[in-house]
Amino acid sequence: MDGNGLHERYRQDPRAFHLSWRRLEMGGRTVVYGEAGEGPPVVFLHGWGLGHRVYKRALARLVAAGVRVVAPALPGFGGTAPLADPEHSLAGYARWLAGLLDELSVDEPAQVVGHSFGGGVAIVLAHDHPRRVRSLVLVNSIGASAWTRRGSTLRTMAQRPLWDWGLHLPGDLWPLGQVHRVMPVILAEALPNALREPKVFWQAAGIARRADLRAELEELKRRDLPVVVLWGSRDRLVTRAAFEEMCELLGGPRSIVVEGSHSWLIADPDTFGEVMTNVVEVAARAAELDTGKRAARRLSSMNSG
Repeated sequence: MDGNGLHERYRQDPRAFHLSWRRLEMGGRTVVYGEAGEGPPVVFLHGWGLGHRVYKRALARLVAAGVRVVAPALPGFGGTAPLADPEHSLAGYARWLAGLLDELSVDEPAQVVGHSFGGGVAIVLAHDHPRRVRSLVLVNSIGASAWTRRGSTLRTMAQRPLWDWGLHLPGDLWPLGQVHRVMPVILAEALPNALREPKVFWQAAGIARRADLRAELEELKRRDLPVVVLWGSRDRLVTRAAFEEMCELLGGPRSIVVEGSHSWLIADPDTFGEVMTNVVEVAARAAELDTGKRAARRLSSMNSG
C-alpha cells in the first residue's frame, strides 16, 4: 500500500497502527519493546523517566508513514531490566541497543529517532556503532554543553544548578495548556519507573545533566551522517543555546523548530507525525539515490575492467 493509502487508513482507524508490546530475554535480562509496521526500520528511543508507551499516538503516526517502528523501553524503564552497574553510561545504553537490534534481526542500518535522553543514546549509537545507523532524528535532544548565552558569555550545562532544573521540569514535561491530557499519560509511565527502579531513575537523570557529546557530534559531522534536529521553541530543559550549539557542531543540519515545550511530541502527536512523515520520505528518497549511485559505480567499474 502506498503512502496515501496508509494515511487514509490511519484517519479511519488510528488504533490499527498502534504498536504491539512484546517481551524477550537478552543475556538473562527482560527487554520490553513495541513494534509495528513494514518497510525501512525506524528505531525510536524515549526520554528520561518515561517509556515507549507514552508516545503511542506519535508512534502510530510514524507507522502510518510506511516504516517498521521498533520502540524499546530502555534499561531500567518500562519493565526492561536495568543495565549492570559498570554499564550505566550513554555508551552502555548504546551497546545494549546494538545487541537488541541483533536480537530483533534489524540487519540494515536504521533511521534512529531519539527524544531527550534517548537522543543522547542515539548520538552515541551512531558514533560507536556506525553500521547500525542510516540517519538520526534528534528531538529536543541532550548532548550539547551550552546552557545559556548572554552577550559573549556562554554558561554550560555543567554550571546549571539543580534548582534550575527542578524549576523548569514540571512546566516542560506537562505544559499548562495541555496539562489535563498530558500529565496523566506521563505520570502513568514516570511514577512506576521511579518506584520500580529508583536508583536507575536518578542515575539516568545524572547522565543527562552531565552529557557532553560535542566530540561525538563533530565526528558525525565529519562522517557526513544525515541528521535532522527538531526542537520545541518553549523548551527550557534543552535550551535554545543548546539547540543552536548542537546545530553548529553538526555543521548546519536540517533543523525544524516547532511550537511547544520539551514534551511537544507527546502533547501534539499529529504535528510530530506530519514532520516525521516528511523526514521519512526525504530519507527514503536519499537512500534510493544512494543505492542508484552505488549501482552506477559498480557498473562503471565493470565496464572499465
